Amino acid sequence: MSPQRLRQVMLVIITALLGLGTVAVYSASALASEATYGGSLRFVIHHLLSIVLGLAAGVGCLMVPYPVLRRSARWLLLVSLILLVLVDVFGQEVGGAKRWFRLGRWSLQPSEFAQLSLVLYLADLLARRAGILQDFWRGLLPPLLATGITAGLVLIQPDLGTTVVMGAVALLLLCIARAKWRHLALVLAVAVAAVVWLIAGEEYRRRRILAFLDPWKDPRGSGYQILQSYFALASGGVMGLGVGASLQKLFFLPSAHTDFIFAIIGEELGLIGTTAVLLLLGLFLACGFRIAMAAQDLFSKYLVCGLVGMIGLEAMVNVAVVTGLIPTKGLPLPLISYGGTSMVMNLVACALLFQASKHGERFTLESALGR
Repeated sequence: MSPQRLRQVMLVIITALLGLGTVAVYSASALASEATYGGSLRFVIHHLLSIVLGLAAGVGCLMVPYPVLRRSARWLLLVSLILLVLVDVFGQEVGGAKRWFRLGRWSLQPSEFAQLSLVLYLADLLARRAGILQDFWRGLLPPLLATGITAGLVLIQPDLGTTVVMGAVALLLLCIARAKWRHLALVLAVAVAAVVWLIAGEEYRRRRILAFLDPWKDPRGSGYQILQSYFALASGGVMGLGVGASLQKLFFLPSAHTDFIFAIIGEELGLIGTTAVLLLLGLFLACGFRIAMAAQDLFSKYLVCGLVGMIGLEAMVNVAVVTGLIPTKGLPLPLISYGGTSMVMNLVACALLFQASKHGERFTLESALGR
């Protein structure tokens, strides 16, 4: 399948995910919106506005010349680091975490922008250092430092889930760039030890692990959310209860329209609905990596892999949390969940993916013509 055809398929997939997500967000949030704001459309309107803003930002990115985009990678990462420092000082504290700037009715989450900036920066850095990546100090250490500093600032908020996703995407790119396996094994061992230490050092993280191992031990406390998610998925069965018929969204399942929207989809659309979501996400990943394989210049290849990996890892973590395969962690389901900054950045990532694909295709054509 040609890169152009792959882009067309991905556009259909993205449209389907956005459409399904909008219906799910409205169904899951209507009653909560009515109870909180006196109108059932508040959350879905904000969701649609986020989509419009993300599409506009994506179109803006497509208008930026590709070489300019690449040269701006280091500056975008620098801006994101500054924002991560500022949010720790001036950000709004919610649930003991400072992750958002409050701008009137809107909020900005710098960690989402930082993820995208880091992928862009790593793609440029790894492409420039391809010849020396086998050398730990000159080739591998600079991308590790960039990832460590960015992820460390996100961890301070604290946000361990996003930190792990950042590290996993960086490791994926290093594998694709063919760094030495023994270097990667050492980095992975240190990262795993650090995550274990971070979990053991915080009581609320230890409670999440215990709730994951045995949620029935504290069904009204630490195990409450995952048990309600189980009830939602089990109630849906194969065919589902029907759109709008969810019972768990009636203030039983916390974060029904954000982090746990996959459970509501399962309750209302059943196994058929959840399978459709997984198939769409799987096709998105398959098309994305096929586009990366077709790209001939390293920057485009690494950028597409990083963007697809970022969206794919977030999706896998979200679904794994909702289905109880890993401990509870607050990450949205990309292109589906309610969430302003996340939605905007995911759509910008899709636009950058298309732009990288087009550039890679032109690069291949020019190479074939001997230019």
